[in-house]
Amino acid sequence: MRKKFICALWILVVLSILAVAVVFTAIAKGWIGYVPPVEELENPNLKFATQIISDDDQLLGTWSYSKENRVYVGYNDLSPNLVHALIATEDVRFSEHSGIDFRAFLRAVIKRGILMQKNAGGGSTITQQLAKQFYSPTADNVMERLLQKPIEWVIAVKLERYYTKEEILTMYLNKFDFLNNAVGIKTAAKTYFSKDPKELSIEEAATLVGMCKNPSLYNPRRFNERSRGRRNTVLDQMRKANYITRAECDSLQALPLKLRFQPVDHKDGLATYFREYLRHIMTAKQPDKSKYRGWQMQQYYEDSIAWKTNPLYGWCAKNKKKDGTNYNIYTDGLKIYTTINSRMQQYAEEAVYEHVAKYLQPRFFKEKMGRKTAPYTNQLTQEEVNEIMDRSMRQTDRYRQMKKAGCSEEEIRQAFNTKHEMTVFSYEGEKDTIMTPMDSIRYYKYFLRAGFMSMDPVTGYVKAYVGGPNYNYFQYDMAMVGRRQVGSTIKPFLYSLAMENGFSPCDEVRNVEQTLFDENGKAWSPRNSSRSHYGEVVTLKWGLANSNNWISAYLMSKLSPYALARLIHSFGVLNKDIQPTVSLCLGPCEISVGEMVSAYTAFANRGIRTAPLFVSRIEDNEGNVIANFTPQVDEVISESSAYKMLVMLRAVINEGTGGRVRRLYGIKADMGGKTGTTNRNSDGWFMGFTPSLVSGCWVGGVERDIHFDTMRDGQGASMALPVWGLFMQKVYADKELGYSEEERFDIPGDFDPCKDKLTEMEEENASRLDDVFFQ
Repeated sequence: MRKKFICALWILVVLSILAVAVVFTAIAKGWIGYVPPVEELENPNLKFATQIISDDDQLLGTWSYSKENRVYVGYNDLSPNLVHALIATEDVRFSEHSGIDFRAFLRAVIKRGILMQKNAGGGSTITQQLAKQFYSPTADNVMERLLQKPIEWVIAVKLERYYTKEEILTMYLNKFDFLNNAVGIKTAAKTYFSKDPKELSIEEAATLVGMCKNPSLYNPRRFNERSRGRRNTVLDQMRKANYITRAECDSLQALPLKLRFQPVDHKDGLATYFREYLRHIMTAKQPDKSKYRGWQMQQYYEDSIAWKTNPLYGWCAKNKKKDGTNYNIYTDGLKIYTTINSRMQQYAEEAVYEHVAKYLQPRFFKEKMGRKTAPYTNQLTQEEVNEIMDRSMRQTDRYRQMKKAGCSEEEIRQAFNTKHEMTVFSYEGEKDTIMTPMDSIRYYKYFLRAGFMSMDPVTGYVKAYVGGPNYNYFQYDMAMVGRRQVGSTIKPFLYSLAMENGFSPCDEVRNVEQTLFDENGKAWSPRNSSRSHYGEVVTLKWGLANSNNWISAYLMSKLSPYALARLIHSFGVLNKDIQPTVSLCLGPCEISVGEMVSAYTAFANRGIRTAPLFVSRIEDNEGNVIANFTPQVDEVISESSAYKMLVMLRAVINEGTGGRVRRLYGIKADMGGKTGTTNRNSDGWFMGFTPSLVSGCWVGGVERDIHFDTMRDGQGASMALPVWGLFMQKVYADKELGYSEEERFDIPGDFDPCKDKLTEMEEENASRLDDVFFQ
């Protein structure tokens, strides 16, 4: 009987072993459950965020899908503290096994399964946990749950076959979700401690590794003491594994858990407008005219040109990976090296905030206080303001959604005039208040907007880019996207045309009213803001320095409006709606800050315009350079004309409307510039340039009827010039940037801007222009 029992027992053991072997073979062959193919194991589907990096190697931000904000980090960039903490806590025999730790498994079965000890620890190795993160779906029934662990074992063994221990550790830490949109150890280290993984201290590494057991339960942001207890457990495990001494363990366990919590938010950080603009152009598709509405034809025109001429525009759609698929900026872990300098970007954002938010905005509130038409100009009637507000209401998502839901006009208006609790923006922080949706629309219109850009005139590198006062609340980009009337900042283009046609800065004109006639015989007589030197003979240099409209009108009478419009386009302005009328010389056309900055590079660069360059190179997630970008340049005026323009634009600063740069900001640099103010102070502009930096700024309301009613605050010299002045003060104060006020424009010593005789080049240009303009 005993012999039969032993025989039966052996048969049972053998059958059990065979059954286990059959199950594992079936799993490995893919007959039951799911084991990924070799190709997938060798190339696991890890989605990595793209990093946007400044020219001085600072991380500006990342692009990712909301739940996969993972930035790749290699093993050599991990702190040894992290590696030690992870191994000591999760898999102390990690270096000894080949994916499965049978000792740990048996311990878990006996202690947890038989003795019911909850704190006995698990039997899963780091490799098994990685297999579970990658390939284990949620079990829907008992059979799937029974098979889940064997499947993880098979996958773990295969992972150990294809990867080194270091690679497995790296993949595990890159894959894990640490909550708070911190996926992967690099993002987690930045989010919780504002550090790179390599910089983590022992206790910080222990805190993050402690989260691996249950990130929700041990979230240090929500449960500090609980997380501290878990951290101390990890530290104790590190002591047991001899990674730290008992003394170190005791001293570290006594420390409080301190975070430097900075959650990753794409709307926060430096250069938010720039990053959004870059994301938009890189993910653009080839323009299809049928997908643009009638009022979007200008945009279709610009997009079509950009698709053909700008390698960065639509880059993802134009370029493919090794597997033949297009690049994806949200998942491919690219590194985009931009031309932005992080410190200069910081200075630009500070300059906009200091002047627009801290100085102009309070003055604007004060001017509009108590006015029924506020924030609109007092030159509008109440009926006109009501019409504008009604139009603004109809453009909101709330209105469209209520209309789509079948609400009547009366119901919609009632909803818009019913008070609600809401949180609104202010420069002192968000405010909780009670107001109607209609009042909130009006409230946000009070805030002035701004656009600023600075670039190197030779390389095209865009050093700083500010699209508005606060991206969270005012997302419309006024640096490269929005266009506004440019006013007198257009005059250097007019004077350039004059120089190309044989004029010189010393040519004399009588300063009197001018009347011009358009093609239809209609008279046009521009007004002038000053009657200084009225009736006297003045030079063209004086006329530009003082932004005299009558001198501009005089030049326009001698030149062709069509020639001026073509020249403006050649300076890089894409707006098709530039009308070749005699009034064009005073800047009624709409141009973006970026276009103006690019155009003014010609004056600092011997007549050669340089297009803005936003990205220098792109690397893939393995560090291979997959794209390089070079500046696009065009000669728009002759070198001689450019020197003449330098003479006049310097005078704007040294003796004209830009004098505040010297007087108020103490900037001694060799520079040129131009102020600009449009009708009723709707737009304030300043363009300024040195030999190494061209910068431009626009300030105004969200609509043209929202503006200062006084010239004192509303002119370009008051609204925009101070932003430039503050920015340059900060740039020059930072000696590490390498910009010097001692730098001078390289003008030939024998150059005479007042010579009467045309050079051979100027004669050729004048002849060519005549042939084009009057054909």
